[in-house]
Amino acid sequence: MITWGISANSHDAALSVFTDERLEFASHSERFSGIKNDAHLNRGIIDYAKQWGEPDEVIWYERPLVKTCRQLYAGQGFRFRENNISQYLQRYGIRTPIRYTNHHLAHAAAGYYTSDFTEACVVVIDSIGEFDSLTIWHGKEEKGLQRIYSQSYPHSIGLWYSAFTQRIGLKPQEDEYILMGMAAYGDPQRFFNEILHKFFHPVDGHSWLDIYDKPRVKMRHNLHRGCMWWRPELNTVQDLFDIAAAVQAIYSYLLKYISNWARWKSPSANLVLMGGCALNCSANSSIKSDWNNVWIMPNPGDAGSAVGCVLAHTNKHIKMDNAFLGYNIEGEYPVDKIIKELAQTGICGVASGRAEFGPRAFGNRSLLADPRGNDIKDRVNVIKQRQQFRPFAPVVLREYAEDNFDGYTNSFMQFTSICKHPDRYPAICHADGTSRVQTVGPNGSGIRRLLEAWYEHTGCPMLLNTSLNIKGKPMVNDLTDAKNFATMYGVKVFS
Repeated sequence: MITWGISANSHDAALSVFTDERLEFASHSERFSGIKNDAHLNRGIIDYAKQWGEPDEVIWYERPLVKTCRQLYAGQGFRFRENNISQYLQRYGIRTPIRYTNHHLAHAAAGYYTSDFTEACVVVIDSIGEFDSLTIWHGKEEKGLQRIYSQSYPHSIGLWYSAFTQRIGLKPQEDEYILMGMAAYGDPQRFFNEILHKFFHPVDGHSWLDIYDKPRVKMRHNLHRGCMWWRPELNTVQDLFDIAAAVQAIYSYLLKYISNWARWKSPSANLVLMGGCALNCSANSSIKSDWNNVWIMPNPGDAGSAVGCVLAHTNKHIKMDNAFLGYNIEGEYPVDKIIKELAQTGICGVASGRAEFGPRAFGNRSLLADPRGNDIKDRVNVIKQRQQFRPFAPVVLREYAEDNFDGYTNSFMQFTSICKHPDRYPAICHADGTSRVQTVGPNGSGIRRLLEAWYEHTGCPMLLNTSLNIKGKPMVNDLTDAKNFATMYGVKVFS
């Protein structure tokens, strides 16, 4: 039985392939089309998926009729034809039976069924899924996923965060992570109270969140069309940094209270956090202490629901100890070539093995650099054509993580930790002293062997690791992409 899970026709389309209950492949459409956050399928990803055979069925990541109703309610018009998924898939030659999944259930299943937990509390926060914007679930092996709370459009923390992403001059639904990075340069207190009171209703007239009732976060405004109207006179660089800092602080505050309510309500001390908001690694760090264990699938947004929609139907756990599920560039991981180039120039790229599924590179489609150089951060930002304030993440041998970072770390860059030695590793330390750490255990992977060789060569247990792309473009996918990147940006890329 070959099943395709598909998330598409909205933003950041993705496709997964299961043979029976085994996940064989998962990737983003953008990697094959070259269009950042491509909303639609394309011939490239479909043809690649067919190497496992023609699909016997397709499972779609949401319910199109419910979505159509919400769009009509939101004043977006009657979009039934646009949401006719059978006709949509036929454009790409897909004529198999289709099953549908609730949008937030697909998120919850993607997280719960890729975790190691037999029982967990699952929190899903995103901009909007059909009608839901916040849901909380109880997952248990023999009972599956049961919803215990939901909050609906237009009361959406995700829409609010995206609206402020646009307000400070960035692209909503794409640049939210830049707002998170900008926050380190601002004063969160300058606009904290003003934004909180302007955009959120108190609960029961006296408190912002009553965690003993429901974790309600009620908006004063429908922010589906943004908030460019708010304080347009605030447009200096420092104004924008201060707004970003306040927005990030408010999001962390709201997430903390949602986490507290969920912990109080849940019989399990295991948390699964999902939805696009789960990519906010700075805020994630603030709730880790509330739980014994926290799992965030490496692709918690809508693209990850290409996997989640299938798992919502199988109700079976799968193992996901890495995110290497995409296009395969065959060959031995080029450890020696990378070490030689890093020793000479300090920077190089690697495109080897299966591409990462998700927005972050973990060593197979990475731009790597020596984290010890004072000029490295600026040089890499120039290559990637990004703002100079943007931070970079370290990838470190797991056994040396505690020596260099204070705080929780994991394999997928989902939390921030304090860098203990910013003077030694200036390229991977952000303005607030934190780093978004990726640890690599003794798993035999290419990036593990590279780090071991780098440590033996230099005594440094880490490298700067960022995705092999420039701003506004998707990550390198195949050998042609790798060669083009090397030619266009003057960086050697090894495969």
